[in-house]
Amino acid sequence: MEDGRDVPLYRRMIDKLKKCKERYLELTEDLSRQDAMNDMAAWKKKVQEHSALEEIVHEYDAYLKDIEERDNCREMLSEHLEPELKTLVQEELELIEQNLKKREETLKELLLPKDVNDDKNIILEIRAGTGGDEASLFGADLLRMYLRYAERHGYKVEILSENMTELGGVKEIVLSLSGRHGVYSRLKFESGVHRVQRVPETEAQGRIHTSAATVAVLPEVDDIEIELKDSDLRIDTYRSSGAGGQHVNKTSSAIRITHLPTGIVVACQNERSQLQNKEQAMRMLKSKLYEHFASQQHAEMADRKKSLVGSGDRSERIRTYNFPQSRITDHRIGLTLYKLETFLDGDMDELIDALIVAERAAQLSGEQQDGI
Repeated sequence: MEDGRDVPLYRRMIDKLKKCKERYLELTEDLSRQDAMNDMAAWKKKVQEHSALEEIVHEYDAYLKDIEERDNCREMLSEHLEPELKTLVQEELELIEQNLKKREETLKELLLPKDVNDDKNIILEIRAGTGGDEASLFGADLLRMYLRYAERHGYKVEILSENMTELGGVKEIVLSLSGRHGVYSRLKFESGVHRVQRVPETEAQGRIHTSAATVAVLPEVDDIEIELKDSDLRIDTYRSSGAGGQHVNKTSSAIRITHLPTGIVVACQNERSQLQNKEQAMRMLKSKLYEHFASQQHAEMADRKKSLVGSGDRSERIRTYNFPQSRITDHRIGLTLYKLETFLDGDMDELIDALIVAERAAQLSGEQQDGI
């Protein structure tokens, strides 16, 4: 041990940081070449990797500068100094050492493996679960909550598909949320079963009912990530249902696409033209296929080492909304907040931040056990 530090772990961290900087400089040189954009797919991947490394490299450079200043202070203290100057240097050294410890913790977090989807936009689905009309009305509450959250954060929202009840409830709705700052990184923990406990308006005896809705958050993928063969697709057209006036009755503009190898089905009827509905349905299908194949790839790993925050599986009850007590409880991290009204109005950041912190803590623990 040196300065209370695990030396082998520290050396592994420094080795990683050196490799990150080498790769960053290599990418900087590649991207500055005149022919860098000849292969747009490769250029885009390099830009994303360069951006991901930038913060790590800048923090590492600041860390090295602090080490240089610390060594200068130590060298000065080894000399014969006037008492007043020695005190000033000692105080400066203590501040630098405190700063170095903070930077080391920051660097550890920055070196944690990133979710490759964090910077992506999302496809968000809400489906009513058990509870009949009350489950559909709760689905509408969740819809409003996510719309208000999107509004607070400046996300753009598109409705890709919807199936509403006569009472204004949500049987099923599919949205696209996009923004400049990693929508998936903020909302990926919403996947799962959301449970509500409250007295329905139709309940004459004031009994509390429990119902549920399912939320799925899928990263929206680029065309280059998912290749679809025409032979693997069955595309059906049909007449739209619901609001739409004469247009609904006269044209078969709704689109249903079936991916034959997996059996995954998507449908879209919200746009006016068949072409627009097909484009939206293809976006939904690509995201579903991405999730499908990614889930297969990571299933074995997830079984071996499940994270603190949970697997995000849709069958998992992740949160309870208790109206009589104005309480929200997230069961994955055991956090309870008594701010139901404002939470359902889109004020979700306190809970989302706690989930992110819990995920990072679990990752750090795992990295330190396995060797960073």
